[in-house]
Formats: sequence, structure tokens, C-alpha cells
Amino acid sequence: MSHRIDIYKNATEPYNGLLAINAHLKKSVLPADLVELVFLRVSLINGCAYCIDKHSRDLIKSGMSIDKLLLVPVWYEAGALFTPREKAALAWSEVVTRIGETTAPDADYAAVTSHFNPAEYAELTMAIALMNAMNRLAISGRMTPQAALQ
Repeated sequence: MSHRIDIYKNATEPYNGLLAINAHLKKSVLPADLVELVFLRVSLINGCAYCIDKHSRDLIKSGMSIDKLLLVPVWYEAGALFTPREKAALAWSEVVTRIGETTAPDADYAAVTSHFNPAEYAELTMAIALMNAMNRLAISGRMTPQAALQ
């Protein structure tokens, strides 16, 4: 693999802006585990090894079972393992991450807003947007997942 320019070292101020959004989301109106779950799903869709590794580890540390973690890619087939609210967040994560294909239909918007109040919806959508940005930086920068360093 070729050496890539370190984006953080060369664009520290804007990167710190993204980290500030992340810090806000960790103490937002949304439960931290739900934010991590969304981060993981977005990262799985985008194929970001670094972020998949990081958010999987964070969810395990917070107490998520391995059984549930393994079924995040197919949450819609996991029955009651995911709550209706988690399912709504995961579905919206897919819609927003694939925005070029989905165009965020009204039916999908109605589905997510039936589970989240306006402040929660706004922060959920910010979390999805943030993780899409972070995935693009990590993938293009070839950030190495912790598991690959061991």
C-alpha cells in the first residue's frame, strides 16, 4: 500500500471541526450507543475498515452482545434483536448514506420521524453525515484498523 498524506496533520483545523461534532454527538439528545450503532452501519455500507473496527470495539465495550453486533449488516432480518427505534435509525442511515440513489423519499422520512422528535432527527442525520465524511477521510487516507496493527 502506498503512503498517503496525513489529512489530520495537513488540515488540522477543519478536521478538529469534525471531531467537535463527534464530541457533541457523544453527549447529545441521542443515546451514545445508538450513535455508535449508526456510525457502524454507515461504515459497513461505505466499506471503511478503520471505522468498522473502531465502532465495533466501542459497541462491545459499551456492552453490545456479539450476536447483535454480527447482525448489524442484516438488521432488517434480525427480528426483535433491534428495537423499532434502532431499526428506524439504521434504515435512515442507509437512506442518507445512499442519498444519490435514494433521494431520501418522503416515506422514509416519515418512518424515521415517527420514532424521533425534531431535535433527535436532526442529530441523527448529523451523525450519519459526519460518519460519511469520516469514512471518506479514513478510506482515502488508508487509515489502518487497530486489528491490523496487532
